[in-house]
Amino acid sequence: MGYSLLIAAAVGAHFAFLAFGIFGGFLAWRWPRLIWLQVVAALWLLVIVVAKLYCPLTWLEDRGREGLGKPALEGGFLDNHAAGIFYPHGYEWVAQIVVAVLVLTSWIGFALLQRRHRLRQLDAGGDAADHHLV
Repeated sequence: MGYSLLIAAAVGAHFAFLAFGIFGGFLAWRWPRLIWLQVVAALWLLVIVVAKLYCPLTWLEDRGREGLGKPALEGGFLDNHAAGIFYPHGYEWVAQIVVAVLVLTSWIGFALLQRRHRLRQLDAGGDAADHHLV
């Protein structure tokens, strides 16, 4: 039971981290302080994919599988839990482009919202100063 729980926790954490790395920029539209966490998550995802690094969560999942007497899965999390479900096998490059577009869209939207917020603050501050002079 313990090793099964470890596997489930590692896979669940992978999905949560992947979702935050991809969609967290949109959450930052509502909660702006999240943007830096999301940038770090997105960069980590980029490094893992580009450099083909072994993710620590995959390592945990493999230890759980070994504890159950099962072999470690060939490949990483995306190969075993995303390919074939979220995108067809062999079309990783399409999924990567879609993810890049989503992340960049969320960042551009965030920047535009922050700009609009700053302009409103400046406008409200200018109006208050004008009224104070009257």
